[in-house]
Amino acid sequence: MPELPEVEYGRRQLEQTLLAETLAEVDAPEDSIVFEGVRSAEVVAALRGARVLGAHRRGKQLWLSLDRRPWPLFHFGMTGGFVTPDAPGLQLHTGPSLDAHWPPRFSKLLLTTASGRRLAMTNARRLGRIRLRHDPPSEAPVADLGFDPLLEPPNGDALHEQLRRRRGVIKSLLLNQRFAAGVGNWVADEVLHAAGIDPRRVASTLTVEDAGRLAWALTDIIKKAVNADADADRYPKGWLFHQRWRPTEGMTTATGDPIELLTVAGRTTVWVPAHQR
Repeated sequence: MPELPEVEYGRRQLEQTLLAETLAEVDAPEDSIVFEGVRSAEVVAALRGARVLGAHRRGKQLWLSLDRRPWPLFHFGMTGGFVTPDAPGLQLHTGPSLDAHWPPRFSKLLLTTASGRRLAMTNARRLGRIRLRHDPPSEAPVADLGFDPLLEPPNGDALHEQLRRRRGVIKSLLLNQRFAAGVGNWVADEVLHAAGIDPRRVASTLTVEDAGRLAWALTDIIKKAVNADADADRYPKGWLFHQRWRPTEGMTTATGDPIELLTVAGRTTVWVPAHQR
């Protein structure tokens, strides 16, 4: 599933392609699942002729601000993303192969600006969502999200105060979007490895020092992934990310420590017992 770095890449696609442009053509085949609480014809009417003022993100939620309301709100789901004719988007490890044709397969929304720029939202498994909101930051689901590690880098002391009141395991808490918006499975594993924390630790047992390392790791991992444009080939070679997608017996880190798999909070988890306590 696209996580914060991949979704931030999508926000930048929106900004680079649509900012200050007028949406001259809007095509949206009817889909009662992807278009949540709204018909595709309503989305077309809301967007056609509108001028794009900004592209925004919180956690895994994206929206455009327009010169009139309502505004479109996007969620990629498991395999969604934005595609332009010049850039086919990110190849997700769990997603279908990218389509070089235009319009791309599984398109749910096609936008063409007055100057001829084009962008599509694709969604192969139909688990993504397109919604209309009058003020996305103050309405669900955006208003229900926790802190965004890129927009609001956590402070160790403040984070420790939050952890003290939590009874669940730390891996599960990091996946809770009401706690840390945008953190998904691979980011949580990478952060806990960098912080040296066992994913099964109960959150309330983390010390002030643990929380400080966790806050640092959240900021560091997210920033590095975002600065790499969510391109896995540019991620540090020592990251667990490179082993998790094709797990093999006897996996080790770059320094030779064994990497193990377990299930935490119902999710496959990679970790390094020799390093994470």
